[in-house]
Amino acid sequence: MKIIIRWFLNAVALLLIANYLPGMALGGLYSALITVLVLGLVNALIRPIIFILSLPVNILTLGMFTFVINAFLFWFVATIVKGFSVESFGTAFFASILFSILSFAINILLKKES
Repeated sequence: MKIIIRWFLNAVALLLIANYLPGMALGGLYSALITVLVLGLVNALIRPIIFILSLPVNILTLGMFTFVINAFLFWFVATIVKGFSVESFGTAFFASILFSILSFAINILLKKES
């Protein structure tokens, strides 16, 4: 049950970010739910591979390249999901940072309930 609540709250967080950031559009709650699901799958399956392949650059930049990887994956998901669009890489960069912060806060709040 907790995973469904987390999924819904992350979708709401994505809706808030889409309303806040110019250059990002989301079709509604249904699109947000699908986007969060696809984003979770991409982060679970593709992100580790890209992270390992870019490890030398990540070490060189002291881990800051991880932000670029997250933004790229956020932008990639926008090309897959209908009803979700991100205009530029800069928008994807800031949206991924905001989404990470809100998702982290949601995870902390849900852990306190247990």
